[in-house]
Amino acid sequence: MTPNSRRGAGHRSLVTLICGALAAGGLTAAGVATLVPGAASASSHREAPLISGQPQYDNTDVYAFVSPDKPDTTTIVANWIPFEEPAGGPNFFPFAEDAQYDLHIDNDGDAQGELLFRYTFKTHTKNDKTFLYNTGPVTSLDDPDLNITQTYDIELVKLHKQKVTYKTKIADDVPVAPSNVGKASMPDYNTLRKQAVHKLSNGAQTFAGQADDPFFLDLRVFDLLYGGNLTEVGNDTLKGYNVNSIALQVPNDMITESHKQPIVGLWSTTQRKNAQGYYSQVSRLGSPLVNEVVNPLKDKDKFNASEPKDDGQFLKNVTNPELPKLIEAIYKIKAPAEPRNDLVDVFLKGVKGLNQPPYVTPSEELRLNTSIKPAKSPKRLGVLDGDNAGFPNGRRLGDDVIDASLQVVEGELLGAKNDLGDAVDKNDKDFEHSFPYVALPTEGSRGPLAKGTTDGTDVRSQLGDALQPAGSGSSDNMTLIAGSAGAGALGILLIGGALLWWRRMRDRAY
Repeated sequence: MTPNSRRGAGHRSLVTLICGALAAGGLTAAGVATLVPGAASASSHREAPLISGQPQYDNTDVYAFVSPDKPDTTTIVANWIPFEEPAGGPNFFPFAEDAQYDLHIDNDGDAQGELLFRYTFKTHTKNDKTFLYNTGPVTSLDDPDLNITQTYDIELVKLHKQKVTYKTKIADDVPVAPSNVGKASMPDYNTLRKQAVHKLSNGAQTFAGQADDPFFLDLRVFDLLYGGNLTEVGNDTLKGYNVNSIALQVPNDMITESHKQPIVGLWSTTQRKNAQGYYSQVSRLGSPLVNEVVNPLKDKDKFNASEPKDDGQFLKNVTNPELPKLIEAIYKIKAPAEPRNDLVDVFLKGVKGLNQPPYVTPSEELRLNTSIKPAKSPKRLGVLDGDNAGFPNGRRLGDDVIDASLQVVEGELLGAKNDLGDAVDKNDKDFEHSFPYVALPTEGSRGPLAKGTTDGTDVRSQLGDALQPAGSGSSDNMTLIAGSAGAGALGILLIGGALLWWRRMRDRAY
């Protein structure tokens, strides 16, 4: 339970350890282990029965990495609201006002948070007599044409054994970057993104707003693991979808226990206010894939409401996983022997010599060694490919957690070299080189151009082209079109006049 809430209910040896961690925690390990290229699992998008119906509170992914352009800081990115269709207006995708979006830091390995960054949001409406999200082109976050806006506060809470020892507000009324309605509404969305980056004290930064979903994979695995047919893999299922992102960049010495103990564990939670006015935890996420694939239906909602210190209750889900049995049934690949005790220890503690804190209490967290400098040329397979700054030492936006898991469990460390994966090796959009790093969201007005038009053609010209029949050129056709257009224009004027009269009669303000 998080504070102020109440609930209703040598290289090879190191990589061998990582193999265990990926097998238990990445969950493709125990099951999709020996599949040929194409097998995959999903991150936590709609991963549990209850949260799948509450997208505003559904945390999809957590990323944590030493900032590539500011190596004395750590960046945490947590995403909510899976599968945002960019054109999903007119209300689009606000953060929930009755929620607490929390980022947790465990800096001593005791499976309990010592630091908590809490984000809470407010929605503001300029004109409630229109259905429009924006009433004209938006050029800044304080543009009067941006009708629906959000702001947020950040509270820093320090704890000891889950007891609050200090609490303070570190940000107040920070503007949120809006949903990217489209080019007509937001002609320069990158400017809006930059304006939403807010400086905090001590060199910290914060951002909240819409972004392209950085997770990439072929999600069709849930069609009974591709149905034994791997000919259609390689499609990034999340391409074109957005998420709501919270990003926080903080100095390393702000979140670590000491210079001698630079390893932190991270996870996020969402708490929702109930009818009695208390907050109940409804979503929890640390490492990718855990609740999505490891936990059976009976435990998924329980995991979302649980704390890392109580993770022993889910141990059997890792030692005796279901996924290998499914793989064996569909692909006739023998499942690894159980129990997988050799894997559990590393998964729950972090990799010794890499990101395992001293005196660690076993628990499911995303663990990051903040003393490992960013790689000059990051490798998508992270530690598996000799890049110790990547997964499972934290998680960077470009880390291919699916392929890393598959290749290790297929026997890469046992001499069986392979290039297994789901044929989706990177995100469809490039990530940014500075905070908040996430790619710009796909705009709602995206789509194919009208026939015979180009990007530079004004929409009015496109409509004019569409009115002219293909191959037309005779004066008769042009006369007909002109007559039709004139009649249409007259009709529009008549209707417009009637509407203006009606508005005056109704005294309706827009």
